[in-house]
Amino acid sequence: MLKEKLQSKEARLAVIGLGYVGLPLSMEFARSGFHVVGIDTDAQKVGLLNEGESYIQDVPAEWIRDALDAGTFEATTDFSALQTVDAVDICVPTPLRKTRDPDISYVRAAVADIARFLHPQMLVILDSTTYPGTTDEVILSSLEATGLKVGEDFYLAFSPERVDPGNEKWNTRNIPKVVGGVTPACTEHAALLYSQALGPVVPVSSTKVAEMVKLLENTFRSVNIGLVNEVALMCDRMGIDVWEVIDAAATKPFGFMPFYPGPGLGGHCIPIDPFYLSWKAKESGFEARFIELAGVINGSMPYHVVSKVVDGLNEDGKPVKGSKILLLGVAYKEDIDDVREAPSLDIMKLLREKGAILSYSDPFVSTLYQGGFSLTSQELTPELLGDVDCIVITTAHSSIDYQAVVDAGTPIVDTRNALKGFTGDHILKL
Repeated sequence: MLKEKLQSKEARLAVIGLGYVGLPLSMEFARSGFHVVGIDTDAQKVGLLNEGESYIQDVPAEWIRDALDAGTFEATTDFSALQTVDAVDICVPTPLRKTRDPDISYVRAAVADIARFLHPQMLVILDSTTYPGTTDEVILSSLEATGLKVGEDFYLAFSPERVDPGNEKWNTRNIPKVVGGVTPACTEHAALLYSQALGPVVPVSSTKVAEMVKLLENTFRSVNIGLVNEVALMCDRMGIDVWEVIDAAATKPFGFMPFYPGPGLGGHCIPIDPFYLSWKAKESGFEARFIELAGVINGSMPYHVVSKVVDGLNEDGKPVKGSKILLLGVAYKEDIDDVREAPSLDIMKLLREKGAILSYSDPFVSTLYQGGFSLTSQELTPELLGDVDCIVITTAHSSIDYQAVVDAGTPIVDTRNALKGFTGDHILKL
C-alpha cells in the first residue's frame, strides 16, 4: 500500500518543474532518503543537474552531487518516468496573461502527461500557485477520465509553495506545509508524504481552502505594500520622510506591522497572485476593489521613480535623453539573483523610452535580458560612478559600498532607504 511506502521512504517520487520551487523540493525529498525523479522540459537544466551543477541560488551544487552519488536523484525530460513513481508533485509556472487572467497551460500540460501514466495507488499534488477550484475543476476531471476514482484508486491534493528566495532562516524544509486534499484520504496521504521530509504539516479541509491560503498570504502583503506606497506618495507631496514615519510607527508594540515602500512589486508571487484572486472573485460576481486598487498603486511606483530621476537630472540642468543612468541592483529584492517581475525592469523600460543611456551594477545578476536588449553588470568603481549622470538604487544589496556612491556627488534616487543616515541635497528619497 502507498502509506507503507511513504512511511518507509520506499516510494519513488517525481517533481515536475525544476525551478525555484521544484528543485529545492526535489533536494529536500532526496536528502531525506526518497528516490526523486526531477522532470523538466528544459534540456539544458536537466543536463546541468545530471552533471551536478545548480542554477538555483538556494540549492548548493554539493546537494545535487551528493544526491546523484547516493542514487536518490536523477533528472530527465522524459515524462514516461512517471509510470514507475508512486507520487508526483507539480511545480510548474502559473503566470498571468497580458489581460491579467490566469495562464494554467503549464499545469494542464503536466496533468495531461500524468494522466497518460496514472496508475492505482498514485499520489498527485499540485504545488503551483493558482486560483481556488483549479485542483477540483481542472485536474480532477482529467485524472478521473482515465477511469480511476479519486480517494480510492489515486489521491489528489493541493499544497501551496512558500518559497522565499535568499531567506537563510526559512526554507523549503522548515516552512510549515499547508495541505488540502479532494477527500480526507487524499489529505492524509499528502500530509504523510510531506511529514517524512519537511517541517510542520498543516492539514486543511479541502483543496479550495489550501488554494485560498496561498492567495490570502500574498494578497495581504500586496494590499499592505500598496497602502504604504500610497502613504509614500502622500508624504513626498507633503515633504515628510516616509521612512522615518514607518520607523517611529513600528515602535508601537501592538496593532501595527511595518511594511515598506519601494519601486514596485517583484518576484514570482506578490505581483501575480492577487490578480488570480480578483479574477476568480469576478466569476462569482464579486469585485475585489481593495485588491485591484493595491495593484494600481503598486504598478504606478516605477513611474514615480522615473519622475524622481527627472527631478534629479533637472537639478543638474540635464534632460533624461542622452543622460547616463546607473541602476544599483536589478533583482527584485536584496542579495538574490532573481529578476522575475522585478520593478527595475519597468524602470529601465521607461527610462529607455525617454532616451536614457542605461547601465547597471548587481553582484548577483551578471547579465540581464530585457525588452529586446541585453546588458552586463558593471563593476562599481569610482570611474563608473564618476561617469554617470544619475544613480537609481532599485535593490539594496548588502555588498554595495554606499559611502562611495554618496561621495560621487551624482544625483541619487534612493527607492530602498539604502542611504539611511546619509545626507545631501543630491539624494532624492522615494
